[in-house]
Amino acid sequence: MADNAFFQIDSKQTDSFDYITFFLTITLIAFGLISIYSATYTYSNAYDTGMSGTFYRQLLSGGIGLAGMITIFLIPERWIERNSIFLYAIGVAMLVLVLIIGKSTYGTRGWLSIAGFSIQPAEVAKITTLLAVAQYMGRKGTDIRTIRDFGVVAGIVLLPVALIMLQPDTGSATVLLAMTFGILLWTGYNIFIIYSIVAMPFIVIASLFNQIYGIIAIVIFSTIAIFFRQKILLTVGAIIVFIALGSGAPLIYQSLQPHQQDRIATFLDPNNDPRGKGYNVIQSKMAVGSGGLTGKGFMHGTQTQLRYIPKQWTDFIYSVPTEEFGFVGGVAVIALIMGLIFRAVKTAQMTDNPFSSIVAIGIASIFLYHTIINIGMAIGLMPVMGIPLPFMSAGGTSLMTNMAMIGLLLNIYRTKKIKR
Repeated sequence: MADNAFFQIDSKQTDSFDYITFFLTITLIAFGLISIYSATYTYSNAYDTGMSGTFYRQLLSGGIGLAGMITIFLIPERWIERNSIFLYAIGVAMLVLVLIIGKSTYGTRGWLSIAGFSIQPAEVAKITTLLAVAQYMGRKGTDIRTIRDFGVVAGIVLLPVALIMLQPDTGSATVLLAMTFGILLWTGYNIFIIYSIVAMPFIVIASLFNQIYGIIAIVIFSTIAIFFRQKILLTVGAIIVFIALGSGAPLIYQSLQPHQQDRIATFLDPNNDPRGKGYNVIQSKMAVGSGGLTGKGFMHGTQTQLRYIPKQWTDFIYSVPTEEFGFVGGVAVIALIMGLIFRAVKTAQMTDNPFSSIVAIGIASIFLYHTIINIGMAIGLMPVMGIPLPFMSAGGTSLMTNMAMIGLLLNIYRTKKIKR
């Protein structure tokens, strides 16, 4: 098959279609649409669903996303790999453009309005950055353990991270970092360094809770660091950083933006401002807990139908299925997402192409991070960061981006036996 032969499938390169990934995706989207419909429905105007057609916009985005997913599935894998840097440049250009002419919502200049549709460039940047990182790391001779190659990868990631932080959108920026950590772990980077970096925010959060908690966290993470049996200078250096972060946590907190401080304070104790900053988290926890084993029934959730949780169809969407379908519904959502993550990792293991393997593991990392943070937000275990639940939260760009990533997984699965 010629490299430029679009929308063709060579039988020699095809052994099957990944029906499991496709089924999990469609089922999750259906769960999301059901939850959004219930969360936005008003009995006075069922056709509008009460929120300017939020449900119908999500349905339309799902249709566009499905077309995009199929298109990406059929595009030659080599074309995607060879044009990754060009796509990355487009993603960066969009991030620059949104800072100039973007639309501000809730203090974040993160949306471009095109022909009546709002596009969030930070979502697009997840895919384009992932492709660029995979394209570079997939080259022959690249070794992420060298300073040169690590520096190049860091530059590829940190450029969009910096632009996203200027919006400011801390949540989306952390997604790119989490994706990078997953890729580094997969490609054999020093696990001790990854451990040390991941430990840092936990030490900071513990120190913000209480000085005693901070000391305990430092002792625990430092003890674990010793058991890695790394070079003594590296271990001592990590422990010194842990101590410095624990001691300097209050200064780090003071350097944040007011809305970021509010989110952290709410995370530490929502009851400090139960009618203000902590209101959403408290109501979400009530909704999740009140669902019991099997829930109150579709469109019979008290918190959901009486709008106790503002914007519950976005950040706190997980509270809807857990209230209406209970523990069973909540577990079903998690099982479906974890199923997709497992399939992504499995696909990464199957493929013979380093580029494709890194793309698949990057997608798995993105989905996993989104799920942990979003569900953690809904049950009060994570700070509110504005990170959507994959395929569930309302948001056209987010849904289409996720479906594009599924298209990449299906494409990789289709061509997994091609040798490089």
